[in-house]
Amino acid sequence: MSSAKYVLLTTFRKDGTPVATPLWAAADGDRLLMWTVTDSYKVKRIRRNPEVTVAACDARGKPKGPEVPARAVILDAADTDHTRDVIARKYGILGWLTMKGSLLRRGKTGTIGLAVTADDRQEPQ
Repeated sequence: MSSAKYVLLTTFRKDGTPVATPLWAAADGDRLLMWTVTDSYKVKRIRRNPEVTVAACDARGKPKGPEVPARAVILDAADTDHTRDVIARKYGILGWLTMKGSLLRRGKTGTIGLAVTADDRQEPQ
C-alpha cells in the first residue's frame, strides 16, 4: 500500500458511520504519513477515535485493494514538517509545489500530518 499513489483513509463518525477520503500517503518506516487541513472533520474524528482503516485507491477514492485496520496519530509541528518533506519527495515536483503552495496559502499551522500504523492486534478466537 505504501507504493500506492492514493490511500483511502476511512474514519468513523460518533454513530459509527464510515467516512472515506483519498489522500496522498508516503511510507516512513512501519507507518504511512498523510497530510491534511488542520481543521478538517477527519482530524476531529481521529481526535475522538483513532481507529481507522486504509486501502490503496485511485484519485476518486475507488478502492484497489483490501481495507486494513489501522490506528491514526495526529502529529506535532516537527513531525508535520517531516511529513511534508516525505510526501514532497515521493510525489516529486507536483508534491513539492503542492506543499509550498499550501504553506503560502495556509501557513505552517493550516495543515497537519497524520501517521497511520496497521493494527496488528488479533481478535480473540
